[in-house]
Amino acid sequence: MVPPSLRRWFVVHFLVDLLFAVPLLAAPELLLGWLGWIAVDPVTARLVGAALVGIGVQSWRGRNEGREVFRAMLDLKLLWSATATVGLLVSLLQGAPVATGLFAAVFAAFFCLWGSYRLRLR
Repeated sequence: MVPPSLRRWFVVHFLVDLLFAVPLLAAPELLLGWLGWIAVDPVTARLVGAALVGIGVQSWRGRNEGREVFRAMLDLKLLWSATATVGLLVSLLQGAPVATGLFAAVFAAFFCLWGSYRLRLR
């Protein structure tokens, strides 16, 4: 059985992903400029936005599926959040804007959340 709370978290994840994805796709320089980035590569920012759309929309679409779909999605979310956290922390050490630390914390929190549910669905 899939815990109802995990289904709700998938909806929250969809909303959070879209909250950041839409501005990254539409106006990356504006969003990232507000967050302290001086030099913005809009191509890379839009790729991140596209990844957020893909993962977020799939969270929404899969929110009512069965255990196996959730396990597969949790595996994907664990890989994405872990590598994003590491990449952001390395960037922070190399002088990225302070907001990078906030994004790393968000990805790390989602990693912990997804990991706890993945263990429960073993």
